[in-house]
Amino acid sequence: MNLTPAEEILMQTLWKKERAFMKDIILSYPDPKPATTTIATLLKRMQDKDAIDYIQYGRAREYFPLVKKRDYFSKHVNGLIKNFFNDSASQFASFFTEETNLSKKQLEELQEMINDQIKKKN
Repeated sequence: MNLTPAEEILMQTLWKKERAFMKDIILSYPDPKPATTTIATLLKRMQDKDAIDYIQYGRAREYFPLVKKRDYFSKHVNGLIKNFFNDSASQFASFFTEETNLSKKQLEELQEMINDQIKKKN
């Protein structure tokens, strides 16, 4: 499932709130706030993509995500590695560590995470 940038912004709100009514979603945006019709269109498109669903309460709908943030992000990172780094995690790691200006402490933390994963694989 691919969400547009506008849909991803809305999805971030739903991941954070877990459940939200239209008014809550609109209030989460900075000024100038998008029109209700714009949000309604985004919600409908996201529902068509099976990214979200809702519970009806009279005329109000409470929206919630069907996709976990971690699952969505994982799919995109794996796609990024496949499409931009020749399906090579080491090329991705090399690029990430060289181009993101990480501090020595951050690099040491990454190394520790990698070492933990290596131990789990043994």
